[in-house]
Amino acid sequence: MSKGKNTVCIWYDTGAEEAANFYAATFPDTRVTGVHRAPSDNPSTKAGAVLTVEFTVMGIPCLGLNGGPAFKHTEAFSMQVTTEDQEETDRYWDAIVGNGGEESMCGWCRDKWGISWQITPRALSQAMAQGGEAGKRAFEAMMEMKKLDIARIEAAVRGE
Repeated sequence: MSKGKNTVCIWYDTGAEEAANFYAATFPDTRVTGVHRAPSDNPSTKAGAVLTVEFTVMGIPCLGLNGGPAFKHTEAFSMQVTTEDQEETDRYWDAIVGNGGEESMCGWCRDKWGISWQITPRALSQAMAQGGEAGKRAFEAMMEMKKLDIARIEAAVRGE
């Protein structure tokens, strides 16, 4: 991976390589580009264990760091994926939740490594951008959902 000026570093307990491989199998334009092993024992790994993993998620350069259990993820950091239709929304949501993850609200879910994902249909973003009553109805519909339902969002925009 050609390193740019900014790479998202994501702290994992020990699952950086497994997570990167899952992302590569799940999302387009995603790949693992390097696996680096610890040159010596350190507080989080033993010599020879995977220390960092270079990967991209939908073209965004990332570095997975197996740093041990000291830090836990929160929704303060999330990966947001814009989807074009319900099939794509369902595919990503079901892959994350179905692989040991968990549902949250408003299009948010968490993968089994604790990383939060926002699976956000473009229809929701467009509805919210309209503002006014249509945007308010779309927002209120979203607030009642876990996985986002485009048909329900579009119905809310129409006032149905």
